[in-house]
Amino acid sequence: MYHYVECGLNNVFLTSGYDVEETPGYGETLSIEDIEGLHRAIGDSIVRRNRTMTGAEFRFLRLELDMSQRALADSLSTNEQSIAKWEKAADKPVSNRSAERLLRIVYANKQKDQELDRLIEIITESDQALDAEQIQLRLEADGWHTEIAA
Repeated sequence: MYHYVECGLNNVFLTSGYDVEETPGYGETLSIEDIEGLHRAIGDSIVRRNRTMTGAEFRFLRLELDMSQRALADSLSTNEQSIAKWEKAADKPVSNRSAERLLRIVYANKQKDQELDRLIEIITESDQALDAEQIQLRLEADGWHTEIAA
């Protein structure tokens, strides 16, 4: 059995699909068959677990999605510091359950639906547009009325 810590997680063990060889002058070398498939299986296992994911698992999924902390923060309507804080607490559950759940959904659907990137982009743009809107109020004879202006 091989303890596969190179993926950034402490709880991944391979029972097959790998070779460890002694190389003269370089020491031990590891060869893993279908590493992309292995990482998909690890990600799927994280997504389907019936518990809050840890910071290390959160980071693993983000990296598998090939997203920077900034890009993920934008997608989750939070900031980079929050993402970094959650990931830094590697062995502790992610404190923001909504963000953790959304990352699970994004990862699970990313494997099946290439349009998900566009949907996230539209939602993010919509959030940014809402941040820029003004609420204008006018007083009329029957009371205050609101108008949303760009």
